[in-house]
Amino acid sequence: MDWYSSVFELIDLRSFSNLWFWIVLAVIWSSASHWILGVPYDMVTRARRRGAKAEDDLTDLLRINTGRLLYIAEEAGFLIVAAGTFFLAGFVVLGWVYHVEIAQALFLLGFPMSLVSLLSVRTARKLHETDQDLEAVYKRLARHRLAVQAIGMVSIFVTAMWGMYVNMSIGVLGG
Repeated sequence: MDWYSSVFELIDLRSFSNLWFWIVLAVIWSSASHWILGVPYDMVTRARRRGAKAEDDLTDLLRINTGRLLYIAEEAGFLIVAAGTFFLAGFVVLGWVYHVEIAQALFLLGFPMSLVSLLSVRTARKLHETDQDLEAVYKRLARHRLAVQAIGMVSIFVTAMWGMYVNMSIGVLGG
């Protein structure tokens, strides 16, 4: 038995049985629900509680990030959607037609995040188009965060169920 096969026998490189995949899943959804439109959510709650300087910082950061997001969506939105659709469709075909486990895992990570991206562009557009008072901005950001968390909960549930199914169908000995 050579060194290469010993290492790969010791470390399981399948996606759904790999601890690193589940760590990545947790970090992605934790980050997505904390960073709302590029603004950390604790900054939103601090601005709501303290006001004054914290509100100014929040509105500045929100203005910069929504402007940047909308600029990217207007300039390269079609190409980003086309490339994302291409890759997601490729992951579906590779994952569920050819049974490539890494493609299934990448689809289960990528598809919900694409929904979050579309939701972020929609929220940024609503914040940018209308001149709202700060209380309405807080409510919109809280609703956006709640929607992201709901997408994340469904995504984690579906990924966990599919991962358990794949692990149970493959078996302990990998056969």
